[in-house]
Amino acid sequence: MLNLLTRYRRLLKGVDTWFGECCSRYGEQITCHQGCSACCRGLFEISLLDARLLQEGFNLLPAGIRNTCLRKATSRRDELTDLWPGFVHPYILNRLPHADWQEMPEDDQTPCPLLGPDGSCLVYAYRPMTCRLHGLPHVDDSGEVFADDWCTLNFKETDPLSLSEIRHPFRQLFTEEFDLLGQFATDLFGHPLLELDTFIPTALLIDFDRL
Repeated sequence: MLNLLTRYRRLLKGVDTWFGECCSRYGEQITCHQGCSACCRGLFEISLLDARLLQEGFNLLPAGIRNTCLRKATSRRDELTDLWPGFVHPYILNRLPHADWQEMPEDDQTPCPLLGPDGSCLVYAYRPMTCRLHGLPHVDDSGEVFADDWCTLNFKETDPLSLSEIRHPFRQLFTEEFDLLGQFATDLFGHPLLELDTFIPTALLIDFDRL
């Protein structure tokens, strides 16, 4: 397990390097930076591997801060279990009907429970893959587009899809991510499952020792 997390953190570091290079080249057109929490609202899915890494960073926080975050996460979890009675520990979204969790309300402005009073991420170094990728389109070096949207605060006068400088070997990145997720799932459940998603609030409540 420790080896898997180490390898995953290495993969995430590569994403951070790519994002940092994009900001260095187009900094005046990119609003995303550490401390910005404009998009840290509502619910979005993360992998169970992200959830495990997130807990590593969460467990390093002072007890008082952890308790505050857990109260927010528990309240959010209770809202979801009222909506989806089958959403029980270990809070895997893929066990629910697909239409239920794929249509999350876009106007949900509930802050992430891991935001500090100043709006900064309390576990920034341990944040999930999607948090690191968010804000820019994902165009592979080959030109294949994996995600064609970007934060509306970025590139207000330029179409970033046309910028070859922000391309990245995304196919390789996602292939490696799925390989690690498959190994992680095999360690937990005995099967190389690739669709194991949860939300950040429920990620804090998963008891991995029980799995």
